[in-house]
Amino acid sequence: MESQDEKPIIYTMENKPIVTCAGDQSLFTSLYTSLAQQLPREPMEWRRTYGRAPKMIHLEANFVQFKEELLPKEGNKALLTFPFLHIYWTDCCDTEAYKGMVKEDMMRWQNSLRAHGSADWVIIVVESNDNKKKNKTNILPRSSIVDKIRSDFCNKQNDRCVVLSDPLKESSRSQESWSSLLLKLRTLLLMSFTKNLGRFEDDMRTLREKRTQPGWSFCEYFMVQEELAFVFEMLQQFEDALVQYDELDALFTQYVLNFGAGDTANWLGSFCAPVRNWSGLLLRRPIDMEKRDGIQRGEASLLDLRSYLFSRQCTLLIFLQRPWEVTQRALELLHNCVQELRLLEVSVLDGALDCWVFLSCLEVLHRIEGCCDQAQLAANCSHTVGLWAYATDKLKSLGELCGLVSEKGPTSEDLNRTVDLLAGLGDERPETVNSLHSPYKKLKEALSSVEAFERHYLELSQAALEMYTTISRLRSARLVGKSLAEFHMRKGDPERAETFLQEALKSYVSEGWSLPVTHTRKQIAECQKLLGRTDDYLQTSALLAGDVNLTAEERKHFCQEILTFAGKSGDKSHKVTLSMDVFTQLTKLQFRPATASVHSGAVMQVELTLRCLMPISVHIEQLAASIHFDLERGGTNGRSKGTQRQTNPGTVEFHHFSSSAGPPSSAAGTPLELDEMQDRSPTDNSLSCAGVVCKNTHLVMRRHDNNSPMAASNCVSPPAVALKESGQMLKVQDVTLEPGDNRITFTAPSGQPGTYILRQLYANVGQVQFVLPHIYPSVQYEVYSQEPQLTVEPLSEPLLAGLPQMVKFTLLTGHYTVKKGDALQLSNTDTMPILPSSSCTAHISNPAAELIGESVLSIQSSEKVTSISLPPTPPYHTLEFQLEVLCVIPSGADRPANERLTNGEVRHRPRSYSHPDTPMTAIDQRMSIDCPWSIYSTLLALTFYIPFKTKHSVLSAGNRKYIQVCLQNVSDLSFTLADLKLTEKQHASLELESLNAKKQQLLCSKHSVFCLWEVRWKDNLPSCLQCVFSADFSPLNRDVSAFKPFHYQFQLERVTTLYSVRAEILPPAGEEHCHSGSLCGLEVCITRLTEPGEGELSEESKTEVDGFKTTKLMYEVADSSSNWAVCGKSSGLVSMPMATDATHKVQIEVMPLFAGHLPYPKIKVLKYLPHTAAVAIQPDPDSCVENDSLSLLDKTLDDQADTASIRSRGSVHSVGSGDQQQQKGVAMPRLEPFSPGQVFNHSHTRQVLVLPTTDDHIMEVNAT
Repeated sequence: MESQDEKPIIYTMENKPIVTCAGDQSLFTSLYTSLAQQLPREPMEWRRTYGRAPKMIHLEANFVQFKEELLPKEGNKALLTFPFLHIYWTDCCDTEAYKGMVKEDMMRWQNSLRAHGSADWVIIVVESNDNKKKNKTNILPRSSIVDKIRSDFCNKQNDRCVVLSDPLKESSRSQESWSSLLLKLRTLLLMSFTKNLGRFEDDMRTLREKRTQPGWSFCEYFMVQEELAFVFEMLQQFEDALVQYDELDALFTQYVLNFGAGDTANWLGSFCAPVRNWSGLLLRRPIDMEKRDGIQRGEASLLDLRSYLFSRQCTLLIFLQRPWEVTQRALELLHNCVQELRLLEVSVLDGALDCWVFLSCLEVLHRIEGCCDQAQLAANCSHTVGLWAYATDKLKSLGELCGLVSEKGPTSEDLNRTVDLLAGLGDERPETVNSLHSPYKKLKEALSSVEAFERHYLELSQAALEMYTTISRLRSARLVGKSLAEFHMRKGDPERAETFLQEALKSYVSEGWSLPVTHTRKQIAECQKLLGRTDDYLQTSALLAGDVNLTAEERKHFCQEILTFAGKSGDKSHKVTLSMDVFTQLTKLQFRPATASVHSGAVMQVELTLRCLMPISVHIEQLAASIHFDLERGGTNGRSKGTQRQTNPGTVEFHHFSSSAGPPSSAAGTPLELDEMQDRSPTDNSLSCAGVVCKNTHLVMRRHDNNSPMAASNCVSPPAVALKESGQMLKVQDVTLEPGDNRITFTAPSGQPGTYILRQLYANVGQVQFVLPHIYPSVQYEVYSQEPQLTVEPLSEPLLAGLPQMVKFTLLTGHYTVKKGDALQLSNTDTMPILPSSSCTAHISNPAAELIGESVLSIQSSEKVTSISLPPTPPYHTLEFQLEVLCVIPSGADRPANERLTNGEVRHRPRSYSHPDTPMTAIDQRMSIDCPWSIYSTLLALTFYIPFKTKHSVLSAGNRKYIQVCLQNVSDLSFTLADLKLTEKQHASLELESLNAKKQQLLCSKHSVFCLWEVRWKDNLPSCLQCVFSADFSPLNRDVSAFKPFHYQFQLERVTTLYSVRAEILPPAGEEHCHSGSLCGLEVCITRLTEPGEGELSEESKTEVDGFKTTKLMYEVADSSSNWAVCGKSSGLVSMPMATDATHKVQIEVMPLFAGHLPYPKIKVLKYLPHTAAVAIQPDPDSCVENDSLSLLDKTLDDQADTASIRSRGSVHSVGSGDQQQQKGVAMPRLEPFSPGQVFNHSHTRQVLVLPTTDDHIMEVNAT
């Protein structure tokens, strides 16, 4: 408890809410310790106005003796000296004492409070048993005294009188009394805080709203709002206190910005006064009372206000355990103060701000070091590194200003300036006097000598550099390094400067900062020139000479540096090799011819487009390109032969990026150079395997520095260029490159077949040689040596057999020269003769497909060979001519004796086959050609397509026979048919009478023509007929001479009619017609028509009865249309005599199922062969009637018996259920059908009338 004469001290951290104590002071003194200890133990919820979130606070109080002077006067807004609660203490339990003294004292105390408007009071009555024992005579119950006090002073506020029972005893009653009292005090204090702070905030808000009125002062408002901050800090609500200072900071900043925009305020004039002191921030005191008094008096400068405001923010942030926010705010403050001084146009001595910033940075760092350990500092160096870098930068500025960086040292003027700057620092503050490394001492020492400055500057720079590197802020680290490089340059140490500049350049190049790249390269060039590194200096000069960010004069200067060195006379064997990318860029390459492929000995030209980056014309003594020759990949000796040579691009574009800016992300790695690889069999040149090979594996797989850019043109010191020896070169002498695009043409070597790959590009300028070490994309051209090739192809598709067709012969001479007298020897064949022609012209064209000559061919034919004389033709030219050939359509005749080709090989007859893409039958015709350039014959094949498909059939009408031939046009052309004939080759007595009315027939595409002949004979019809169908055909609308013959041979067997079958359906007895559902009789009559032939008599199945040979037949009645129901036995065996007119009748009962004209049931007659009969190959009655003569071209007559191509209507094979079992070796009877025409059914198409049965049922019909 303070004495009465002691005044409250405005010292924020020790301030507590004031509570006055009146009444019995000795009583309060006895209870003070317990009260002060127990009051802050329990937190209370503080609910504030304006919807702010409630908070839990611990209340403390500064209990002072009540004095009327402590009560607030009218207009006093100080909250720190404001008594928030008034307590009156009494332990009176005597009525007389209460009436005589206590009551009057209470009245005076309450009147004083009422006079000053204080309504926050409470009366505490302390009751103890000791007091009762002393005053036994006039003692009253406690309730009587309390009631009197409440009646006298607390009429409407009974809770303002509190009883504390036995406070000094350890009893439950005492504890309960203490708890009630403490809760009441905390509640009353919170109520007083809420009420008085709300009133204070309203007054403060009213004052802030008057800021636009004349006479308003920011300093006065500052003190008011800081008073609120003090109260929050007193209540340990540091966040709310920080908000008050942040609001003051923002308000002042806004006024400064408005001032810069032209909106001035009168009170800002005091902050525009010249800065006289720049001692930096002071963060070692909770409150800088000196600066606070200056603000209160309105005499503070801008730096004083900012320093005091930040010191208070720093203190609160440290209380909130947010030290890293201090560093962030400090960096913002320092930058903002510099800008605000400029906006307010405050006069500041040169270097004063640098001193203030430097001292402030170190002061903040020292303050942070004081509240954090080394582990925390190391882990959070990302928050402090900005202050280290800023302090380093400001110290460097001070060194430059005071002449401490130059090689000569400071001048007298620099010394005077240093003295003025040190004078503005004032005396060192008491808090840092005993510190050996205080910011004040460091700055004073750094400005005292060149050596000390260098030591401190390098120490700060190294610390900032290491911190930036640790937190991976490489850009900032290299920026600090660049600043160090400038320092070393000024100190005359270019070697150390270049190291830092190269590191900085890497970042600029990789990130594409073109202007910093240019500026840094200029500095590097200066270092290299001072160090005497000629090669590096020339390389950097070349980069700068082509840099568009420099002026024309600067570019010419660096270009002239190169040319001056190149013009020096010296050891010509030692040349400086530079990268060509910085001198000139290869933008395009064109081959002539554009195919990038020529034959050996031809002219190949290569045109390079070079973009010169120099600002002036440059004379080049020699421009050359090295060539790598690959024999295995080119010509006819490599993996890619003949037409399988890969096609090389005739024009190659090269894309480059600016040397000033960094490479794009796509250029971050070395591109792959992939090439195709094919391995072929040495025997037949077939592809055995294929793959892809990387040609620049040594570049792709090598290790790269993570921080180094990939493009050579972007490197500070490009890697040494390796010159590769090459046997062949493209060279041109004395070339002048003008700025921009230049075109240079080379004549490339093409003597030896192979692949020529351009590897490197060289340009010699005196003692300087520019080299492009690797041309990418890969550029190559091919020189080939091609063997002569003869191809034959149809002039139009498809080639039709039977008609004259034009085919084109194409001869690619390759390396061979066709001389006079050279001829092609074609072997003649009877299946594809070469038609004579009166004039055959050959066309000769060069490799560019340009016609250069024509010549009439001389064609001579003999029995076996056709000789075609060739005109003289140069190598690698094309000779073309056309011949007319005719492919004879095979008729199915016997194969002639084997013939031999001109080379002695046996000629194979052409095979016919079905092509999957067309319905026409294909024939491959091969020809043998002897060429003058080879000892071997060339075999060529042509595929012809037969336009027709032919099939035949035998038709019978009793004993009369007819032959029908169907000719189907399966081609896309329409034909005219003439002279349709059918002849029989073996029987002269046989007559074939044509039933065809027209002599000429139109056969359209995809249509058919049917022709019919009746067979007439005199004695007996032969069992086998050899027929030939012939016709002349020509394409539609052609003259008579265009008709070509067509033949079709086929064979008919067993065409004689052996049996006739007659059927008759008889209605039931007494009925005229058949009725559905009634049984009818079916009478089948089988009659033998001819005498047995020799083949029939020899069969084992025949038996003899009554002198006649008999055979067994099986009949079967079946109705597939379900019109009849066969009742009883539907099939059976009959023994048939083999004599003319022998007849057998069979009676069968059938029932018609429907009414109407019903067709007769189907009647089948089959041969019945017992199990003793030999298995014979019988013709198939259901086999294809088509005789495709083309399928028998390559088959002998023995083969023909097994092919469907000769199966006519008379050719069958064994059928029946026992066929398979018979073939397995089990002897079983079997059935065989007759050949078509051997059995004639007279009732095949007959119908019978069937009437419906009479229906007597009644059907009811309702009509509505």
